[in-house]
Amino acid sequence: MIDTVRAGRYGIDVLYEDNHLLAVVKPPNLPAQADRSGDDDLLSILKRYIGNKYQKPGNVYLGLVHRLDRPVGGVMVFARTSKAAARLSAAFAEHAQDRRYLAVLRGSLPGEVTLEDDLVKDPATGTVRVAPAGTPGAKHARLASRPLARREGLTLTEARLFTGRAHQIRVQHAHAGLPLWGDARYGQGRPGQQIALWAASLALEHPTRHVAMRFACPPPRTEPWTAFWPEIEAYFKENDA
Repeated sequence: MIDTVRAGRYGIDVLYEDNHLLAVVKPPNLPAQADRSGDDDLLSILKRYIGNKYQKPGNVYLGLVHRLDRPVGGVMVFARTSKAAARLSAAFAEHAQDRRYLAVLRGSLPGEVTLEDDLVKDPATGTVRVAPAGTPGAKHARLASRPLARREGLTLTEARLFTGRAHQIRVQHAHAGLPLWGDARYGQGRPGQQIALWAASLALEHPTRHVAMRFACPPPRTEPWTAFWPEIEAYFKENDA
């Protein structure tokens, strides 16, 4: 971490920053970009941060090249130039990066599985569901889920994305009978619970320097992550080695 951006009740850790790339930790419940709620959002906050830090008058350019659902926290990268934005957007469209998430599932995942489904999104409600093959508008979704620990009817798993569909991790695990802890939309999460899904790491090629980069951060030490904290610490230690 090289800096922390303060905005209201949020503290946004900056993991990396140069002239073309900005990597941060998105707090849960902060929108990635402006939405109908009118709440402050990560993109706007970071634009203000750059404008103030570098004394840039007027509009500050910052490109949104991927997203996280509002309740989900973890690693996000932004482009600081249009050239970087074009290259990063193309890389995300081609899935030319390694995105890994941690999630706590309700139920027992006995071993690593690959989940493949066709997903369709209801434009009126934003809800995503698994649909039969050939359903108009459906998009193929694929991920690998690798259990790291099982305890008290829950499973800590690492999810690796091979496609980037809306709500993919949440919908595919729920369809497999393993909904995410705290997921009010797809997993019967209860009021006050925070969905247990965290963007743990992102590996990509720098858009201008063309070197491999990896950004990572652990989830907050809150329920239900605390039940698996020894395994979470071991996971990040192993992946940083």
